[in-house]
Order: sequence, then C-alpha cells, then structure tokens
Amino acid sequence: MSVYAAQESAKEGVAAVKPAGEATAEKAVSLATEMDKVSYIIGTQIAGNLKKAEIEVNVESLAQGLKDALVGTNMAMSQAEMTKIYTGWQQRMRAKQAAKQKKEASENLAKGTAFLEANKTKEGVKVLPSGLQYKVITEGTGSTPTASDKVKTNYRGTLIDGKEFDSSYKRGKPAEFPVTGVIKGWTEALQLMKEGGKWQLYIPANLAYDTRPRPGIPANSALIFEIELIEIVKPAEPAEVVK
Repeated sequence: MSVYAAQESAKEGVAAVKPAGEATAEKAVSLATEMDKVSYIIGTQIAGNLKKAEIEVNVESLAQGLKDALVGTNMAMSQAEMTKIYTGWQQRMRAKQAAKQKKEASENLAKGTAFLEANKTKEGVKVLPSGLQYKVITEGTGSTPTASDKVKTNYRGTLIDGKEFDSSYKRGKPAEFPVTGVIKGWTEALQLMKEGGKWQLYIPANLAYDTRPRPGIPANSALIFEIELIEIVKPAEPAEVVK
C-alpha cells in the first residue's frame, strides 16, 4: 500500500488520470528544524512521483494514510480490506489503460498510413515492395553492406510530426551495429546503400517497432530516418600469438 507500490502499478499499466482537485487550504506547517524541512521535501517527492505516474489521489486521505502508517496508530481499514480495494482499483486502471493504448495505436497506424500514402507521390521518393519508402540525398560510391556485415552510421530519427526521438549527431559519435541488428526498415535499406551515401527513410510501423512502444516512439508509429552510411566496419584482425 506504499506510494512506491502505487507508482510501480502505474508503470505496469495504470491509466492516466487528471490531477486531483485542490485540497482545502490549511495552515502552513513550521519548517524550523532540518527534520521539518527534510520531511517536507520527502512529501514533495511523493507528490512528484504521483504526478509523474498520473495517479489521482485525495490529498487528505493520503496524508492520513501516511500518518497512520508512520505513527503506528489504528488503521482506518484492515489489511485484507486494503488489499481487496487496491487490487480492484489496479485491475480497473489497467483495463482502462489497455483500452487507451489500443485506441492510440489504431490512431497512430491510420496517421502513418495516410502520411506514407501522400509521401510516396513526392518528388524523389521511391517505394519498395515491402512498403519502405526512401529518398536519396547523397549517392554513395563505396561498397554495399550484406546481411553479415557490421556498419558505422550517423542518423537522426523523427516521428512523422517532426519530433526527434534519437540522433547520433547529438551524441557526437557515429553508431556501429550489425546490419541485421536493427529494425526491418533499416536492414532492408542498408543492403541497398553504398558507403558514403545518405538517405531519407520513411518506414511503415510494421517495418519499425510495430505495436511495441519505445521511449519517445508510440505504438504503431511510422518513422522517418536520415541515415548516413559512413563505412562497413571491417572485422578485427585476430591477435597475433607470441611464441
């Protein structure tokens, strides 16, 4: 029944809700001692966690629950009653969150499909049988990677609304990875590019992360990547055995 437990439940799928209404005005507490101030700070951290998890609470009930649990007075509810009520609340919130996520995923898929349908008619955009779209910014002159190769690239990834979610440029360091160790859209495009080339990729959701959301990437999102294929990384030479 701790705040930590509530926060963890939110991570597991508790629905986003609006913040609770304002609490009734109370007289400001004294912050005369260090313990007073530390206690107040802990209170702000609890509130921050609840807001971040988008959990609505009744401030007065929350404060009473903290007081009862910390001071050790008689609890207003039995442990069995608290478990039953809290479990029921979790189940309802998870069901609500699942419905919300399903709706958002469906909307994202529709938006991505409409974007790609319009994008494929733009000048310079080519469409592959898989549905992957690309535009050549710079033609490369080097070798083309195979599925067994490792490559070094610079890239920038955005959603179709232009919101950036990743960039090797901002990190100041190119990324290295196996050709088959990335999303399907990348794997397909890399095996068509040449070293030194730079392409703009327009990737349908099924060739990206599909229904699996990622930080900064909602489920069923079509993605846009600018990829610069710097080079095919040569395998490291085996260490020479000293006899």
